[in-house]
This record gives sequence, C-alpha cells and structure tokens, in this order.
Amino acid sequence: MRTAVKIHHDESPAEAWTHILQEQGWCIIPNLIAIETVQALHADLDERFEKTPFCDGDFYGPRTKRFGSLLKRSVHAEAFARHPVILDIADRILLPHCDNYQINLTQALALYPGAPMQAPHRDQDMWRGPTGEIEYLINVMWPFTDYRSDNGATLLWSGSHRREGEDIIDLSEASAAEMDPGSALVFLGSTLHGAGANRADRVRRGMVISYCLGWLKPYENQWLAYPPAVARTFSPELAALAGYRQHRPNLGNYEGRCPSILLQQEISEYLGAADEMRPDQAADIALFAAEQTSSALIANQGKTWISRD
Repeated sequence: MRTAVKIHHDESPAEAWTHILQEQGWCIIPNLIAIETVQALHADLDERFEKTPFCDGDFYGPRTKRFGSLLKRSVHAEAFARHPVILDIADRILLPHCDNYQINLTQALALYPGAPMQAPHRDQDMWRGPTGEIEYLINVMWPFTDYRSDNGATLLWSGSHRREGEDIIDLSEASAAEMDPGSALVFLGSTLHGAGANRADRVRRGMVISYCLGWLKPYENQWLAYPPAVARTFSPELAALAGYRQHRPNLGNYEGRCPSILLQQEISEYLGAADEMRPDQAADIALFAAEQTSSALIANQGKTWISRD
C-alpha cells in the first residue's frame, strides 16, 4: 500500500509527510534517495550479510539476519542517517518533547524464505513509559531489495498509535508496506507493526534507522558501537546524532563536559565541569545566584555595621 500525499504551496515536503505520519502512524516516501546510493551502501554491507549468523529467538526470527553499527561499516550510511527530509520530520515529531534527539538504532536485516511473521509490537514499549502523551521515537526503514507482501514486507496497523491500549489488533487491518529501493517507510514508535512472513523464494534485505528522545537510553549502545576513535572520523553532526552531545541539563556528560570533547585529538586529564543548561534553566539559576549574592552582601554589611558599633 502506498500513501498518496498532496503538498500545498505553503508547506514543505517534510511538513506534508508529517501530517500523514501523525494521521495514520506511518507513511512511505517514494524516491527519497538515489538508487545509486542505496546500491553502494548495500554493496558495502554484502559480505557482512553473508557472514552474519541467523538470529536466536522468536522475536528476532530464526530465519532472519540482523547486525548493527552501520555508521562505521560504510561511508554511505551517513546520507541515510542525516537525510534532510527525515531529520526535518524528526524535528517536528520529537523536538517538542526533548532538547535534542539521538540515533536509537542502525540495523541491517535480511528475511530469508521461510521466515515467519514477526510478533506485532510497538517499539516504544521497550521503555515502559507513559503512553498516549508523547512520541518516544520514529523509525525509518530503507529497503535494499524490493519489499512485497510475499517476501515479508513490514506490516503496519494504521491508526494503532491512537489505540495504544490494544496489544493485538486484527491481522486483517494490517497493511503491507510495499516499496522499492530509494523509498523510505517512516513510522512512529507508537505504531503497531512487525515483519511479514517471507513466503517467496528470494531474500528481503534492508535497514532500519531510528531516532529517539535525547533523554532516553537508546536501544543500541552508541558509545560501544562508535567509541571515540571511530566517532572522530564522523562529521560533527553525525557524531552528535550518535551520542556525542549532551542533552541539557548536562545529561550524558563526560567529567561534567559535553562528550564531544573526547573527539579532540588531545584532551587534558583534568577537566573542569561546565554548566550546559537550557535557556530557561540558566535564567532561573542566574536569578537565584544573584539573589544569593545580594543576600550575602546585605548580611555582610550588617555584620560590618555591628562590628563598628
């Protein structure tokens, strides 16, 4: 199923797709990235696809292969992770609930013939936070091969982001996200979904990149996936998305400083902690500090007058 979208003259493509995303919980954006870029990334990952063992467990799937840390496996991954339309959508969905967001996961996946349907789930449930109030993450599925209903295209339940109290919804209500390389499936963390069964004779390959609120623990441990020696090779913007950025106030710091300091070639062994506050917090704290200074000054003046008496 493809989602048609009409872009009005006074709105951007990201704004138009965000409206669809908020309405039904998912959308397919066609022809979002050049097929040559998809092919280049797929080629860089081909050997790892071949050598990676099948998953262990019913959720991941015994006829499925998955591996992460994609930002260090190909220089082409950044074009997907930092696609401007995707980040514009993420800004609109996530920034109302956080100071900044981060990469939650980069994962390549391959469904082999005979792979069973995955259990329907909502990705936000990993955090067990309040539901129906905020969006915790958005997912972006990028196909490397064709996605069709017969080879395990992702199944999604339209409107399920508004039915979060229902763990299981009738399978007849699901839509198969059929698409070709170059397109992208975007869906909310509150949307019920799951991989379909691969009943075909061909492997379905693709990757998912997800973005979550900056104050959450991401699904994939970004600092282990991309330690400083690796992250130094990233652009500053990509490194920030991969976790080398504080979420104000000072969340995720290193020695009281933004962890991006670790990307410098040389840093002092001794670092002084530095405030990193939101403007509203900084204003409140500055006012409090000023009041304390004023109170201390008045108290000291009183002590001086008494001592002279």
